Amino acid sequence: MINQDDQFKKVVSHAKEYGYVFQSSEIYDGLSAVYDYAQNGAELKKNIRDYWWKAMVQMNENIVGIDSSIFMHPTIWKASGHVDAFNDPLIDNKDSKKRYRADVLIEDYCAKIEGKIDKEVGKAEKRFGEAFNKEEFITTNPRVVGYYDTIKTVLSRMAKSLESEDLADVKALIEELEIADPLTGSRNWTEVKQFNLMFGTKLGASAESAMDLYLRPETAQGIFVNFLNVQKTGRMKIPFGIAQTGKAFRNEIVARQFIFRMREFEQMEMQFFIKPGTQKEWFDYWKDMRMKWHLSLGLGPENYRFHDHEKLAHYADAATDIEFKFPFGFKELEGIHSRTDFDLKQHEEFSGKKLQFFDHEQNESYTPYVLETSIGLDRMFLAVFSNALVEEELENNTTRTVLKLPAVLAPVKAAILPLVKKDGLPEIARQIMDELKWDFNVDYDEKDAVGRRYRRQDANGTPFCITVDHDTLEDNMVTIRHRDTMEQSRVKIEDLRDIIKQEVDAKAWLMKM
Repeated sequence: MINQDDQFKKVVSHAKEYGYVFQSSEIYDGLSAVYDYAQNGAELKKNIRDYWWKAMVQMNENIVGIDSSIFMHPTIWKASGHVDAFNDPLIDNKDSKKRYRADVLIEDYCAKIEGKIDKEVGKAEKRFGEAFNKEEFITTNPRVVGYYDTIKTVLSRMAKSLESEDLADVKALIEELEIADPLTGSRNWTEVKQFNLMFGTKLGASAESAMDLYLRPETAQGIFVNFLNVQKTGRMKIPFGIAQTGKAFRNEIVARQFIFRMREFEQMEMQFFIKPGTQKEWFDYWKDMRMKWHLSLGLGPENYRFHDHEKLAHYADAATDIEFKFPFGFKELEGIHSRTDFDLKQHEEFSGKKLQFFDHEQNESYTPYVLETSIGLDRMFLAVFSNALVEEELENNTTRTVLKLPAVLAPVKAAILPLVKKDGLPEIARQIMDELKWDFNVDYDEKDAVGRRYRRQDANGTPFCITVDHDTLEDNMVTIRHRDTMEQSRVKIEDLRDIIKQEVDAKAWLMKM
């Protein structure tokens, strides 16, 4: 059995080897926690973004999309609270000189306890076989119940201390739990301090007249400040949503785990404006809809769970995370938050402009409440990619590495392979490629034996291989091979488009929601 660290190393290595993710500025020894999406990675990322946009904007007549700027008036970040309160609690180890997020150290401690729970469950499954009832076991087994109680106690105390800004108690908790530096084992810690995460920059032609700006740490504020513009020009009625994808920037001191936590990343957010008093029903609605979107991709329901926030932001009345089982454990993938009317009221106060909706049916004006869904595109990329990478043992005692990406997201939908580089086969293969490329991103591959080409395309995540052989010259048919099953069948060239479309079309996937 491959341990988590080894599996994650394989994910990182495969991402580079097959043109998905490169270290930024690699020839200059790289830039920490900054990555470039390579030729296949750019396609996969685009396809994830498109899949989200289609589900969120195209399929909902009361949700529209915008693209706001990265540079925004600095007072926006004062109004949003980012200038005063956008901090991470950091702690240094005096011996290793390494800096860590205090909350992450505590969460990792709890993750190790979750690992112990998984081991207990695994042993019980082997012992009881088909008669095993997991739900009953985890709620009655004394050891497992004790583990869960410990996790709840630790996380509740941390949340309470962070909310009250009792950083001394956060440090005390780390010491009581005997949490050590992951690299050296040292427990010689400094005090916990808050560190603001925003990147500062300047706007202006000269140093004397330049205005201090920030690179946006989130995309949501661009939606809030455009609320009235969109509502009026789009003649939108409550409830309605505004969606946006785009870059955000955070000066993560403890950026790690590949593209999971980066300094420059991309968000996919939707702010849903609702009537005050309806937030509970909309919170439940979007929890359900967002989980259905994730499950439509077939990554496995066992890899998702909801995690309700112990610590609520002062303006929120409900918050939950959709967590995904990454190679390094369950971590946040998407947040769903009931933000009340905090954002619009803050911008009203700081801008001096009214940001209200006039309800003609009720003949009244009010400040809408907001229900937010926010997912990290880079994290979604990592979830899809890491889940897809598997090594299979075949019947002939060989193994193959295959990237079982959901076909709707795969960068290359089909590879066209002439059996040999002569006898007119490459010409037919090129004709097929020229026809299919109008509808799909396809690849042409004529190097090496066909079996080796199959393996290469498997590892690249390509759902279909289409082989042109000598029989094609006679019957106008080709062999189509399916990546996941390795099954092959003869089909007419004229049917290829429909066969591929049936497997990769977003409609078929989203209909599963």
